[in-house]
Amino acid sequence: MDIHKNARSCPASRALLARRVEVEHWSVRAAAQAAGISRRRAYEWLRRYRVGGLDALNDRGSRPHGCPRVTAPTTRTLIVELRRQQRLTCRQIAAALKVSSSTVARVLGRAGLSRLGRIDQPPAPRRYEWSRPGDLIHIDVKKLGRIEGVGHRITGHRSHRPSAGWEFAHVCIDDRSRLTYVEVLSDERKRTAIAFLRRAVRWFAKRDIVVHRLLTDNGSAYRSHIFAVACRELGIKHIRTRPYTPQTNGKAERMIQTLLREWAYRFTYSTSDDRRRLLPSYLHFYNNHRAHSALGYNPPISRLVVNNLMRLDS
Repeated sequence: MDIHKNARSCPASRALLARRVEVEHWSVRAAAQAAGISRRRAYEWLRRYRVGGLDALNDRGSRPHGCPRVTAPTTRTLIVELRRQQRLTCRQIAAALKVSSSTVARVLGRAGLSRLGRIDQPPAPRRYEWSRPGDLIHIDVKKLGRIEGVGHRITGHRSHRPSAGWEFAHVCIDDRSRLTYVEVLSDERKRTAIAFLRRAVRWFAKRDIVVHRLLTDNGSAYRSHIFAVACRELGIKHIRTRPYTPQTNGKAERMIQTLLREWAYRFTYSTSDDRRRLLPSYLHFYNNHRAHSALGYNPPISRLVVNNLMRLDS
């Protein structure tokens, strides 16, 4: 029970007051003074006790017994139907049904239709997974602040926030196995992106994974002519996501969130070099040992199987 901090009585003190008056024959004045309440309030608790016993001493809800001006169920139904079917505003519905705008807003709020965007249900997520490693890889970039001392994420103080510039984590993840290759580079320009792609393809090739397709967002580096030429030279079909739909590249986006939580901001780093030095160890852990929910809580390396033997990362 949630009792107000300034409340003078609770069900136990009310029961004590009733026992003192009814059983021990205290005067109402003395019992009220001992309980720290007025005689008028004491008489009210005694009246309720005599009518309903100890249960009547509990707090009651403040909801009224009746509400003669409540909105009729048919009116509430019409309000919701006009909102769903004709997508009318609150003012338009109020004018059509001859009710106040506040009534319409209250009904729509209870129905979860305060905003027009909530009328249409969001489309169900389309989950996909290619059948073989290398059929599709995802690439994305995350900008990270350079480190020149312990920052506010660790200390909790934002008073000193030196501007140390940025560095960029380039992430490449295989769609089938979730095997991941990451580098922290100085920029996200097209030539840097091409060099990263070439190194990622070689990294996968060492694990007998031949890359056939690449999915990226619409960043300027990935829309450049020389990036398209590099993909053709590597024999890779380049696919870009639709504008404003980052969920299409969701596996890379999700991997970035994992990196931020488990590597980039999990530990205290004195410099950016310290953070970069820890990256290979974390990637080895992620690829070879970390349980992945989408893989039945097995590590990504478990998807690379030849002759029933797991290929171990070296």
